[in-house]
Amino acid sequence: MLIAQVTDIHLGFDPDNPAEFNRKRLDQVLRHLNEIRPRPDMLLVTGDIVDRGDAESYRRLSVALGQVNFPVWPCLGNHDQRENFAKWFPEIPFVDGFCQYEVEAGPLRLLVLDTLDEGRHGGAFCEVRAAWLNARLAEQTDRPTVIVMHHPPVEVGIEWMNTDPAEPWVDVFRQCIKGKSQIISVICGHLHRAITCQWEGTTIAICPSTAPQVALDLTPIDAEAPDNRSMIIADPPAFALHWWNGSQLVTHFDNADEHVMLAKFDKGMQPLVRSLMKERPGAE
Repeated sequence: MLIAQVTDIHLGFDPDNPAEFNRKRLDQVLRHLNEIRPRPDMLLVTGDIVDRGDAESYRRLSVALGQVNFPVWPCLGNHDQRENFAKWFPEIPFVDGFCQYEVEAGPLRLLVLDTLDEGRHGGAFCEVRAAWLNARLAEQTDRPTVIVMHHPPVEVGIEWMNTDPAEPWVDVFRQCIKGKSQIISVICGHLHRAITCQWEGTTIAICPSTAPQVALDLTPIDAEAPDNRSMIIADPPAFALHWWNGSQLVTHFDNADEHVMLAKFDKGMQPLVRSLMKERPGAE
């Protein structure tokens, strides 16, 4: 099982430009994902899929995602808008007004959550959404389960983008997953950087964006004293691949730029590959 992920597309940031920079970056990643082998079994699109929540951007996004050769499962981020999203993605389920649903992924079970609080940058997870998650988790307590959501529930050190661990929604979500050993990973976006950490007995995997990335700066920031630090940088458009190896979900991060090859598997490298493979248990 191979699950691809893109996040923070921000389509429509430059709404009147038919050659929009963010669309070009998205297309570059999607072409790459279509061409890689093994081919992904599905694509997760983890929020901020458009920039202004407008219907036209969702229309353009539906066209862009139409080029993907495998199923696409989106969730909503703080730049999204439920009503306009639902018009262009009517096949995506809503429950009690929230975009939350389950995906069967072979040996895995994916639970997609809605952390959107329209008009606010930070996340939200209310008792209604929590009740749905609790009910789903109670249904299958032994099956490996992945939570998919936009906002990470963790503080990562980039102060202006951080989730404050004291936010009420974080504790609501924590109480849902606490002690649920079937949860093997929480897959997120939002931060425009590749980040992983441990939280409440599971792994948080945060995907870098197809749009420009957030600069890595762990120094404190004073909102009243601009200091000319880098905030957004033009690093290549990126994605994640989550590979289920039968017992663990392994996350790889990469970008869609051309990679300069320094070595290839030819006869000169064959002895090294042979020797490495022979070290494996059971090899002849």
